[in-house]
Amino acid sequence: MINVQRFEDNPVLSPIKAYPWESAAVFNGSVVVSDSHYYLVYRAVGLKQPYANTAIALSTIGLASSGNGKHFEKRHQFIVPSENFDRFGCEDPRITKFEGKYYIFYTALSAYPFTPDGIKVAAAVTGDLSKIEEKHRVTTFNSKAFGLFPERVNGKITAILTADTDRPPAKIAIAQFDKIEDIWSAEYWNNFYRSINAATINLVRSGHDHVEVGAVPVKTKEGWLLIYSYIYNYFIGHPTFAIEAVLLKGDDPKQVIARSAESLLVPEKHYELYGVVPNIVFPSGAIIENDELVIYYGAADTTVCRASVPLNVLLKSLLPQSAGVPVFKTKDIIPKERYRGNPIISPKKENIWENRFTFNPAAIYLEGKVHLLYRAMGQDDVSVLGYAVLGDGYNIAERLEEPVYTPREDFEKKKGGNAGCEDPRIIAVNDRIFMCYTAYNGIDNPRVALTSISIPDFINKKWNWEKPVLISPPNIDDKDAIMFPEKINGKYVFLHRFSPNIWIDYYSELEFGEDNYLNGEILMEPRVYSWDSEKIGIGPPPIKTRAGWLLVYHGISRYSKKYRLGAALLQTDNPSVVLSRLDYPVMEPESEHEKRGFRPDTVFSNGAVVIGDKLFLYTGAGDQVVDVVTMPLEKLLAELKKYHI
Repeated sequence: MINVQRFEDNPVLSPIKAYPWESAAVFNGSVVVSDSHYYLVYRAVGLKQPYANTAIALSTIGLASSGNGKHFEKRHQFIVPSENFDRFGCEDPRITKFEGKYYIFYTALSAYPFTPDGIKVAAAVTGDLSKIEEKHRVTTFNSKAFGLFPERVNGKITAILTADTDRPPAKIAIAQFDKIEDIWSAEYWNNFYRSINAATINLVRSGHDHVEVGAVPVKTKEGWLLIYSYIYNYFIGHPTFAIEAVLLKGDDPKQVIARSAESLLVPEKHYELYGVVPNIVFPSGAIIENDELVIYYGAADTTVCRASVPLNVLLKSLLPQSAGVPVFKTKDIIPKERYRGNPIISPKKENIWENRFTFNPAAIYLEGKVHLLYRAMGQDDVSVLGYAVLGDGYNIAERLEEPVYTPREDFEKKKGGNAGCEDPRIIAVNDRIFMCYTAYNGIDNPRVALTSISIPDFINKKWNWEKPVLISPPNIDDKDAIMFPEKINGKYVFLHRFSPNIWIDYYSELEFGEDNYLNGEILMEPRVYSWDSEKIGIGPPPIKTRAGWLLVYHGISRYSKKYRLGAALLQTDNPSVVLSRLDYPVMEPESEHEKRGFRPDTVFSNGAVVIGDKLFLYTGAGDQVVDVVTMPLEKLLAELKKYHI
C-alpha cells in the first residue's frame, strides 16, 4: 500500500479576501525550485463581477514564493488576460525552468460562454520571474494541462499535454520539437493533431472515466515520473477524483514502464471535501525533495495543498504494464502461469443445470488427484455444485453429468431471483470433508451453511452429505467462510466475511444455532489507497506452510471495481496474527474470459492445492468459467516475508 502523507498544516495556500483577484479561490499550483527558493504559480479566482460586457469570476495566475515549500507568504498577481486568446481567463498553470528561462503554460480562454474551441493552451515566458516577457498561443485545438519537460529527451524539446479535454475522450499525448519556437507554431500543431493517436499514452481503464495530465514530469533514474489526474465514473455521474502515478521510459516517454495499482490520493480531508467545487483533489505540481516526491494539488478547487511519499517506496510500488491499454499486473518476482488449455471447465449447453455458468470451484488434493466442486447455474438461476477430477492438476479426467449437491433446505431453495448453494470451500479433517458455502433463497440475507461427507464416500462418489446447518447469524450478509484444515490449540478456527472485512472465530465444538453463530474479531480490513480498497474476503482455505498459514484472498477496488487476488501470512499457532500482507495483487484480470464474462474484470478463487513446489489456484474467471493458474510456492513465501507487518 502506498502511504502518501498529507502535509499536517495543509492547505499551504488559501484565498485572501482582501485581494479581489484571489478572494474566492487559489488552487492548482505548480512549483519550480531555483537557488533554494520555491516559486509557486497558481490559479486565482475572484468574485463574480462585470467584465467584457458580461459578468464572470475571472481566473488569473498568481505567483508566490517560499523558503521551504510549505509556507508561502510573498504573493502577487502575475499573469492576466491581455490577448485575444486568453481574453476570458488564464487557468491552471504549469511552470518549467528550461535552458535558462521559465516557461509557464496555462489554459487560455478566448470565448464566453466557454466552448471547446475557445479552450486552448498558451505560454508565458520570463527570464527571472519578475515580469512576463512574451506570451504565445500554443495549441490550435481544444486542449489543457501542458507540461514542458525540464530537459531535452534525445536532443528534442519534449512536452506532455491533454487534448480534447472538452471533446472527450481526452487524450494524453507526447509532443517533441526541434526548437523552442516550434511550441507556438500553428503549422506544427495542425500536423500534430492529424496524427495525434500515434503520440497518445493510453491510461484510461474504462469509457466511464476521464484522465488529464497533472504535474510536469519529474526525472528519476528509472524514467520520467508523471503524476496525473484520474477521474472515475466521470461520464456516468458520482465521479471520484483521484491522483495517480505513471512511469514513462526515459528516452521514449510515449512508452509506459509502470503505473500505480491504485490511487495515491482521493478526497478525504475536510479541505478536499468542502469548497467551491467539493470532493476534488487535482495534481498540478511535483518535485523531488530530500529523496521524497512532493505533490502539490488543488483541493476542492479552493486551496493549494501538499503531500509527500518516499520516492523509492513509490517507484517500488509501481506495477509492470503491457503494451496497449494498460492492465495491472503482478510483479515479476512471483511468476505465474495461466494454463494454455484454459478454461478447463465451461458451461455445457446440453446440461440444463450448468448451461449458463460454471465457476468458483472448491478444490482438494486426495489420493494423487485434484477434486473440484464447482458452482453451476442454468436457466433457472439456481446454483448447484458439479464435480470434476483432474489427474495432473490441469486436465479433466472425469466430469459428472449430474450435480452432486443441490439445495435441500428452505434457506437455500429458490423464493425469488438467484438462489441456491454458492461458492463452496472444502477441507479435510480426520476422516471427513467439511464444506462451507453461501446459502441463499433469493429473499433473505445470504448466510453460511456447513455440511460434511466421509472421505471414502467422497472418493467413491457416494454423495451422502450431512444435513446442512446455518452457522452465520440471521439478518446479516455473511459469505466467504471456511474452517482451517486442522484444530489449532484444540479449537476449530473459522474465517468468514462480515463485509467489508475478513473475520476470525474459534470454537471448541462444531455446534451452531440460537445465539451461537459465527462472529469473532476482524482479522484483515480493506486498505484505503490500495487495490483492495472496497472489500475483501478469503479465497481458498488457508494452506499450512513452513512460514505460516498462507491465505490467498480476494479484494475489490472501490474505484475500478475489479476483483483481484492478494496474499497474506498468518501465524501458525495463532492465526489471529497477520504476519505479512503483500501490497500488490498476486493475480488480476488479464485474459479475455477474465476481463469479459458475466461479471467482467473478475478473478475469484475458492480452491487451491499444492503439488510439488507449485501452488495451483483454481479460479472463477468472469463469473463464467473455471481456469487454473500456477505459481512457485517458495517464491510467494519469500516475497511475503519482505512485507512483514
